[in-house]
Amino acid sequence: MAEENRLFQVEIITPDRVFYTGEGDMIEFTTASGEIGVYKKHIPLTTVLAPGIVKIHKTGEDDVIAAVHSGFAEILPDKVTLLAEIAEWPNEIDKNRAEAARQRAEERLAHRTEAIDVKRAEFALRKALVRIDIAK
Repeated sequence: MAEENRLFQVEIITPDRVFYTGEGDMIEFTTASGEIGVYKKHIPLTTVLAPGIVKIHKTGEDDVIAAVHSGFAEILPDKVTLLAEIAEWPNEIDKNRAEAARQRAEERLAHRTEAIDVKRAEFALRKALVRIDIAK
């Protein structure tokens, strides 16, 4: 009974699908301000997602792990909703493509010119590194 009282709803929604719906007793994800871990009864909060790995923990079960690349998180006392631009399961990631994207982004950053959008290249690098990390 006490176990059920620790559970809250988790949803990850992208523009093209409801990526995940389930329960957890903790969720970890990356925000623009850093990493955050949320338990049930967290104070209400809305925050900006940054590229990172989402881990949904549920006692007695394997963690649910996915990559989320940008969007917003709404945290309520009994529900966490991630509205993500992109969300991917580890088996959906093409590791070779992610490695190529990493190399392109690093090349752009190493040889900066005024024509290079540095923020965009940094963001592409972060996305590639998250994909490589989760695809292992």
